[in-house]
Amino acid sequence: MNTSATAANRQFATETLESAVIRFCGDSGDGMQLTGGEFTTTSAVYGNDVATFPDFPAEIRAPAGTLPGVSGFQVNFASTEIYTPGDKVDVLVAMNPAGLKTNIADLKGGGILIVNEDAFNNNNLKKAGYASNPLEDESLKEFRLFKIPISRLCEESLAETGMGAKAIGRAKNMYTLGIVYWLFDRSLEPTIKHLTDLFAKKKNQPELAELNIKALKAGYYMGETAEMFQSRYVVPKAKLAPGKYRQISGNEATALGLIAGARLANKTLTYAGYPITPASDILHFLSAYKNYHVKTLQMEDEIAAICAAIGASFTGDIAITASSGPGIALKGEGIGLAVMTELPVVIVNVQRGGPSTGLPTKTEQADLLQAVYGRNSECPCIVIAARSPGDCFDAAVEAIRLAIKYMTPVMLLTDGYIANGAEPWLLPQVGAMKPIEIKHATEFNGHSDDADGEGNNVYLPYLRNENLARPWAIPGTPKLEHRVGGLEKAENTGNVSYDPRNHQRMVDLRQAKVEKVAQDIPPTEIQGESSGDALIIGWGGTYGAIHAATERLLKRQQKVGTVHLRHINPLPPDLGDIIKRFKHIIVPELNKGQLIRIIRDHFLVDAVGINKVQGKPFLVSELVAEIEGIIAR
Repeated sequence: MNTSATAANRQFATETLESAVIRFCGDSGDGMQLTGGEFTTTSAVYGNDVATFPDFPAEIRAPAGTLPGVSGFQVNFASTEIYTPGDKVDVLVAMNPAGLKTNIADLKGGGILIVNEDAFNNNNLKKAGYASNPLEDESLKEFRLFKIPISRLCEESLAETGMGAKAIGRAKNMYTLGIVYWLFDRSLEPTIKHLTDLFAKKKNQPELAELNIKALKAGYYMGETAEMFQSRYVVPKAKLAPGKYRQISGNEATALGLIAGARLANKTLTYAGYPITPASDILHFLSAYKNYHVKTLQMEDEIAAICAAIGASFTGDIAITASSGPGIALKGEGIGLAVMTELPVVIVNVQRGGPSTGLPTKTEQADLLQAVYGRNSECPCIVIAARSPGDCFDAAVEAIRLAIKYMTPVMLLTDGYIANGAEPWLLPQVGAMKPIEIKHATEFNGHSDDADGEGNNVYLPYLRNENLARPWAIPGTPKLEHRVGGLEKAENTGNVSYDPRNHQRMVDLRQAKVEKVAQDIPPTEIQGESSGDALIIGWGGTYGAIHAATERLLKRQQKVGTVHLRHINPLPPDLGDIIKRFKHIIVPELNKGQLIRIIRDHFLVDAVGINKVQGKPFLVSELVAEIEGIIAR
């Protein structure tokens, strides 16, 4: 914790902090995601900048009390602008021994450790692999340990409600949240309102709202009355850019961006998808917006989803599908069909740990080469990547804009870290958003010499404009009848062609069309020095860690600059000139080295990778250490 002032407040000292990092952890049934989410919402409403890192198991319900069943939620809240959910934790709340065992290594020395003492029984200690009780053997002496019998105190506070033991037991997360709210001087009102609204929607369950609110207040007043804590902590409001903010996750921002893109194009949005972690929430969010001309289809498999999207695009809708790496692999042939037919489809890939089923609830950046190259034959797609939860909105709008302008599929890459994470999002000025222009073909474009071999004039569905994009002709438009399919097309006419020279020509045209996107890429922004010892090139969800690491390196007088890529295929046209101005080129990625291969291939530079594949994002400290080591070579 970064303490800036201390003052007396009744019997407690009050410490004002610039920022604080809290992690709630416990069994999957302990409600840690809800607890962390409520603390985040309350802090955002208060005016803090927030960044979160939900971390939960892939199993629907791992055995209670075991290490694989631990669920955690980390939130960093601050009075300044922040970019990551934090490296080390200031406060760790562990609801059971397994939560403590899997998370204690991330707690700062001298940090606050709050544990549910009631859960540290012999059975749970054995499940977590403890030979002795860590609450009693002095193994935690470097931390400020607060042993609180949360289960018992929660049960006692709710005894008069007449509710069953199961319902009361589930309310202990709200009791815990109340304690932490008191410790950090947070208001109870946002959570009380949320609980009231949540259970009011469920038949015959208003009493559960009352139960959880009572538990929340009981935990808060326990902090007030118990002679346990010597200090309380205050994190002032952040000085963010003026405007109206809301808390948003990456998947929700992606969904809203897709809706906004369709509205800017004045088109119906059709989403066809198949449930897969961590992309499923996009379907869930979109399904609630039917009143904005959104159609959602849950298909029987990934292949059906991409084919349905292609059909929607053929009929003139804004066509979207989303998945993660395994599902994108299944969609591969269908994506190739969209490339061949030259129809605009946006494919969202919310990346996760792999290969195969891999780590479905953990983050990774290992689908980049799949996005750029992962289809049979010469099959180019536009590839762009979002860098933060809020940026998913802008990236989704950009994906729709490019798909329509160039009549070709666009792959939008996000990842589990930013998809599930949340941050304050400055609401865009809707009136300032640039409309997406669509000019559907309405007139016959054939000529007397454009015959079909039978002396008839034919419509030319592959006659290209200045962007090499073909016309978007809606089926049923008089005189614009044309065929689509996976067989190679004759130039202009779209007839099936096996001519070798025509195939070469069409392959070249499809590639050239994607390369033309470079004309839409704005000048590359450089954080830090414009020339010097090291250029750090990043992409996707590593933005926060790289940005914060660069700020720290600059404060240490290191001559470094950073560029973070939105556009990956094609790359920014000025990137080569920027690279030439630096001694070292460093590419941090949550994979074994994928963007670095593209950089080496395009610019013939001996770039150095910083690679991590642990299902977790980069820590700022580890990036700083790695980069300084490379510079010192």
